Amino acid sequence: MMSEGRSSDTTIGARTRNSTPTWTTFGQAIGLFCRGATLRTAAPVAIVVGLVLSLVNQLHVVVEGDATWATWVRIGVNFAVPYIVASVGFLSACRKPRDA
Repeated sequence: MMSEGRSSDTTIGARTRNSTPTWTTFGQAIGLFCRGATLRTAAPVAIVVGLVLSLVNQLHVVVEGDATWATWVRIGVNFAVPYIVASVGFLSACRKPRDA
């Protein structure tokens, strides 16, 4: 039995007791990102922000039928950048300091 003041969250680079991923090294953070640990938090942000950016910046090109492959790449970037930014924000909140 654990005392009230102690935490049993000792797992690094995996999900802890309360299902929050934690990390201490950059490699562990990249591993969490690649395994989709940020998906549930970052995906809704990316969908909303990417949709708004795409509508504002590319809608006229698509509607007029002038979309090229470069237009579709820009639209993809409109979704990828917010996903990465939201993931970095999520992971920065989950960082555990190294034991000294």
